[in-house]
Amino acid sequence: MIKTALISVFDKNNVLELATSLQNNGVEIISTGGTFKYLKDNGIKVLEISDVTGFEEILDGRVKTLHPIIHSGILAIRGNKEHMATIKAKGINTIDMVVVNLYPFFDKVTEDLSFEEKVEFIDIGGPTMLRAAAKNFKDVIVLSDASDYENIINKMDAKQEVDFETRKHLAGKVFNLISAYDAAISNFLLGEETYPDYLSISYKKQMDLRYGENPHQSAAYYVSAASNGAMKDIKQLHGKELSYNNIKDMDIAWKVVCEFDEIACCALKHNTPCGVATGSSVLDTYKKAYECDPMSIFGGIVAFNKKVDKETALELTKIFLEVIIAPDFDDDALLILEKKKNIRIIKCLSKAVGTKNIVNVDGGILVQSADNKLIEDIKVVTKKSPTEDEMKDLIFAMIVVKYVKSNAIVVVKDGVTKGIGAGQVNRIWAAEQALERSGDGTILASDAFFPFGDVVELAAKYNIKAIIQPGGSIKDVQSIEMCDKNGISMVFTGIRHFKH
Repeated sequence: MIKTALISVFDKNNVLELATSLQNNGVEIISTGGTFKYLKDNGIKVLEISDVTGFEEILDGRVKTLHPIIHSGILAIRGNKEHMATIKAKGINTIDMVVVNLYPFFDKVTEDLSFEEKVEFIDIGGPTMLRAAAKNFKDVIVLSDASDYENIINKMDAKQEVDFETRKHLAGKVFNLISAYDAAISNFLLGEETYPDYLSISYKKQMDLRYGENPHQSAAYYVSAASNGAMKDIKQLHGKELSYNNIKDMDIAWKVVCEFDEIACCALKHNTPCGVATGSSVLDTYKKAYECDPMSIFGGIVAFNKKVDKETALELTKIFLEVIIAPDFDDDALLILEKKKNIRIIKCLSKAVGTKNIVNVDGGILVQSADNKLIEDIKVVTKKSPTEDEMKDLIFAMIVVKYVKSNAIVVVKDGVTKGIGAGQVNRIWAAEQALERSGDGTILASDAFFPFGDVVELAAKYNIKAIIQPGGSIKDVQSIEMCDKNGISMVFTGIRHFKH
């Protein structure tokens, strides 16, 4: 039976309805600060925390619920005679319900505030009360989520007991929340680039997904609760709900186009680019990206780094696409695209800002910094040097190859991919795959060094004029000599881009 409830909430949504139900059911309500004033102003009979503890709030409200009378009332085990005798002797009453939500550290840590201002949004009293109540959940109902109020209200109004499984579930939600809250604080204080002894992550479920990579796999989408990121900052304007594969593919396609200041388009399938282009207009870049691989783009993802206009929208509707993602869409473009019932139209409001990559292995997690560096140092290693236009294409090709599954080879010409070889177990197969499709491509990029001279030998047969690769093989000289023999210029970057 609930006799006394303690309510202390930052977010006051629906708390008045809960307090009204408690009052109607004869429950004494204790409250703090702003919550006390809010409830009192709305006609709820409520005791202020200092009336219970005999100790006024101090230190700008930092100390108010951190008191033995409060925590004894929460933590006393009702079936333990010694516990109950102790609190009775001390004149302490039990607290049977704790309703607390926390200072909004998740929101504030991502805002443009000073370090000191962010620290002030670290809640101490709230988590302490929640943890105490959750530990003693058999005797104390603990509410940390406003979405749970209605269920408890219904049970109280129907004079039903709150069963063990419900109490346990509510307690579990508390520790789930507190672990994420503490993780966000830990990462804030330790910094994004550290590898602490314990990996703390803080993600909030955005949505359940129909299934994972395949229909027999379950899935959900979580977004960071304490840091910004492009895939957290998206708005779906039209189409079916997003799938697991859609979100994975959107992430890579968007990262590719965000690499460019000029107008860029990336067509992507199965997490690997199948066509990337820069151009003079959005329509121009799309047509170029499409022509790179008209077959693979079908059923794929298309990303733009500039607003999609009416002319481009008309072109996009000519084939089946799963997702179109861009920073914005003209009204006319939206009207055209929305005629396709199922196509997902996604507006992405921020650029990619990758900091860490996390990959699960069986029984562990691999964590690394994001691959945010393109080139260590450009070094021409052949007798022939690339022209200014060729150098521009070499850099373009290296940007694209960074996002292609290893082993990876990309062939380009004039800011357009002509052939992409991806995910092969040796580099010559990736080169064969890319070059066979490359048509008039003149520039070749490799994500890692050439172990032999065979890739250059093959490239020469396809009239490649310049090559960019990391270098660093003990047999680099073979590739350099093969380039010199065939009049090909080659530059080393000093940095590889494996993407497994």
